[in-house]
Amino acid sequence: MTATETLLKINRRADFPAIPDGWSYLDTAATAQKPQPVVDAIAQGYARDYATVHRGVYTRSADMTVAYERARARVAAFIGADSPDEIVFVRGATEAINLVAQSWGVTHLKPGDRIMLSVLEHHSNIVPWQLIRDRTGIEIDVAPLTADGKIDLDAMAAMLTPAHRLVALAHVSNVLGSVLDARRAADLAHAVGAKLLLDGCQAAPRMKLDMAALDCDFYVFSAHKLYGPTGIGVLWARPDILDGMPPWQGGGAMIDQVTFARTSYAPPPARFEAGTPHIIGAIGLHAAIDYVEGIGMDLMIEHETALVRLARERLSRINSVRLFGPENAAGIVSFAVDGAHPHDVGTILDEAGVAIRAGHHCAQPLMEHLGVPATARASFGIYNDESDVEALVRGIEKVSRIFG
Repeated sequence: MTATETLLKINRRADFPAIPDGWSYLDTAATAQKPQPVVDAIAQGYARDYATVHRGVYTRSADMTVAYERARARVAAFIGADSPDEIVFVRGATEAINLVAQSWGVTHLKPGDRIMLSVLEHHSNIVPWQLIRDRTGIEIDVAPLTADGKIDLDAMAAMLTPAHRLVALAHVSNVLGSVLDARRAADLAHAVGAKLLLDGCQAAPRMKLDMAALDCDFYVFSAHKLYGPTGIGVLWARPDILDGMPPWQGGGAMIDQVTFARTSYAPPPARFEAGTPHIIGAIGLHAAIDYVEGIGMDLMIEHETALVRLARERLSRINSVRLFGPENAAGIVSFAVDGAHPHDVGTILDEAGVAIRAGHHCAQPLMEHLGVPATARASFGIYNDESDVEALVRGIEKVSRIFG
């Protein structure tokens, strides 16, 4: 029995109230739909349990504080962190990378230092470093890709020098689904004295995470791609690194003592969580982690792998379709149809009840590398099955007939 058949048998699609019958949602890489337990946790948090955290001495506030910090501990366990104090709640991966750039980067980078990125990075792992470059005078290098769309670590190894202070790479490409050999990337970065930051937005929903095994220095991801709510994400960093980072936003909750003469700051993670946090977002993330681990990450990986394999095999039969990325992509299939702009592909598919992403996917340098202005992207989740692949293929066949 295939993973897809197993999931069909337990009827996971029924857990997602926003997916009606006859609609194929294939845009999970942009944002995942939310299962009912996550919706219920959010609704209950606002409707029955809501209060602020870390401030009130009344019972409900204390209970909500416990729930909020329990969510932090749940995240730590999910990614294999040693302590909940290594988990900083942020609005999403974008804010997490900007936090690292504006705090660690401004503190530790100076003219002559270098940062290594790659061709396939999301804009959120490019622009923050350009802002730091313009502020500090550092230089940015870009690792190339292999023929099948993976970060070329052999080439990167030859490019790295002792001047490199940071390597920042996508764990899984949001366009190609290509998976980084993260441990080798860590070894290469550390060999020249650099830190490694991993953008785990597409990896967190698609593979087991273990910070010790990855041996990275920073890891970031967003809850909404992990079947959780928007507006909440995670920065993990080694505790010694967090201890040495100054706050990047000031306000309530991140302080120890405040006078008009001087202010002292709370230890991490509170130091980086100024203001009232997204309390219910953290609780929703907790529920999302409980949900996916209740299914089992191994089963989810097997399921999405089977769907990618089927989609690539079926699409490869259509002569007008050009596939991008490796055969063993993680949950994502990007493609182009000869003679049809990806936006037209997306519009025709939408009319057929199939939702995909069409555009540059916040990865314009990668589009330039691929020689296209944009791609169409189908990305799978635990609510998808073979019928969604068949609907996608039928839609692409219609596109091919229309555009000849």
